[in-house]
Amino acid sequence: MRHLRRYGCFIKREGSSHTIVQNIKNGILETIPRHTEIDNILVKKICKRLDIKTPFER
Repeated sequence: MRHLRRYGCFIKREGSSHTIVQNIKNGILETIPRHTEIDNILVKKICKRLDIKTPFER
């Protein structure tokens, strides 16, 4: 979540098991599961859909 906020995303709303995040720059919404750890493949997909860099890119 810190990485998403760093790139201009904010929490739009929270459900029982997922969080809806929106990218301010392009208005794209993405659903993120609420777990303590998220698989790296899912992280890459979420970042790609939100049109931001992944935490693994430099």
